[in-house]
Parts: sequence; C-alpha cells; structure tokens
Amino acid sequence: MANTRQSKKRARQNDARFAVNKARRSRIRTYLRKVEEAIATGDQDAAAAALRSAQPEMMRGVTKGVLHKNTVARKMSRLSARVKALG
Repeated sequence: MANTRQSKKRARQNDARFAVNKARRSRIRTYLRKVEEAIATGDQDAAAAALRSAQPEMMRGVTKGVLHKNTVARKMSRLSARVKALG
C-alpha cells in the first residue's frame, strides 16, 4: 500500500494512465478486427480502406507508448500482404 504522498500520487497517476492506455489498446484492436473482417469477406477494396484507417491509429499507439514500433510494423506488413493477396 502506498504510504508517502509521492507514492500515493504515483498510484493515482498509474491508474489514470492505465485507463487511457486500455482505451487506446481497445480502439486499436477494434480497427484491426475491422480489417480482419473485411479480409474474411474477400472484399479487397473494403479491406484496403479498413487498413488505411487502422494504420494511423496503430502508429499513434506507438508514439503514445502502448505498442512497440516493431510490433506495429510487423502487423502492418502482414495485414497489407494479406490484403494484397485478395486481388
């Protein structure tokens, strides 16, 4: 349990940051799910549009420290290859 004023403040900050990061991760997963669903339907145009809308959200996750840049690069590469293979 936090005892000092500083550790109590840090605990509050951690809770607030956790909530923000959780919301951001959830939003990124939603965008990724939309891409996956578009790929599953076989519609290349819809999949490409979903991928274009997901890319900035994923990159924002990198700049905010939610995801590692190599993780996002790997996911983007694999998704774009799958979208390209639809055509």
